[in-house]
Amino acid sequence: MGIFKKNRSNTSNSLTAAEVSALWLQYLGDSMAICVYKYFLNIVENKEIKLILEFALQLAESHVTKITEFLKSANFQIPIGFTENDVNVNSPRLFSDQFLLFYTYIMTIHGLTAYSLAITNMERQDIQNYFFDCTVSSKELFQKIAELAKKQPKFTSVPSIPSPHGAEFIESPGFISNLIGDKRPLNSSEISTLFFNSTKTGFISSLSLAFSQVAVREDVRNFMLKNVKLAGKDAESFDAILQQDHLPIPEKWDAEITDSTVSPFSDKLLMFHAGFLVNAALTYYGGSIGSSFRSDIIVNYSKVFTHAMEAGAFSYNIMVKHEWLEKQPESD
Repeated sequence: MGIFKKNRSNTSNSLTAAEVSALWLQYLGDSMAICVYKYFLNIVENKEIKLILEFALQLAESHVTKITEFLKSANFQIPIGFTENDVNVNSPRLFSDQFLLFYTYIMTIHGLTAYSLAITNMERQDIQNYFFDCTVSSKELFQKIAELAKKQPKFTSVPSIPSPHGAEFIESPGFISNLIGDKRPLNSSEISTLFFNSTKTGFISSLSLAFSQVAVREDVRNFMLKNVKLAGKDAESFDAILQQDHLPIPEKWDAEITDSTVSPFSDKLLMFHAGFLVNAALTYYGGSIGSSFRSDIIVNYSKVFTHAMEAGAFSYNIMVKHEWLEKQPESD
């Protein structure tokens, strides 16, 4: 393979484009997370959830410190990211304690996915080891969240299915080409991805609703309201397919948002956060298409993918307009 032909030294301080990209984007995400969790820790009341949030903040701060070391040693500009100017920790409560836990659950999933992908594209062994360490610590955080979530009334388990009575094989191409007429029951992969995407897309809708209440600029507020509508509609489309097979659907979280209109975060942070979630949704939708074999489900994923593309374009334009989008390092 091409990446191994250079015999690159593991002790070299130089960085490939893949390494810069992974470190740069993680720095932005974790500097944002530091702002978010500092605010969360100022409003949380549940002691068990507070321990989770403290652990999440500790990880984000350690990541920013380590990434700064990598970039400085390679003489790369450190991103501005997000600072204390992007958070007001004394803002009134905008979310319930349960939502704080749910937020951390969703964002930890994003972290685990990003670290796993990053590892496969790193050449320097020290950076590989760094992302392996991120994966291990995030695994610990995820398991703590999952254990505590079982005690919370708002969390919903992925549906269970019965064990088949022996091996079975597909006998008809209608397994895929059944857009019209009777549809076979959902298989385990389809149930899993539909439930997962409904959960995450519902989260985007609820978080956008909260952000729409507190956004200062009109264009940011309008974007968030549009995102509430699109993401809510997309989550409902996933739920409708699950309900056709009489399967449970994920809980919705709008009720866990207060009526506060005082923003804990800058509009810049609100837009970056929303754009990040929309872009991540594109990745998950694309992966879900590959594990779905009912054509009506594939058509549905194509529609929600288009919605996410539209939202991503809107968020990009707003961030460029207000000079909030830092330019990543480029080739000469």
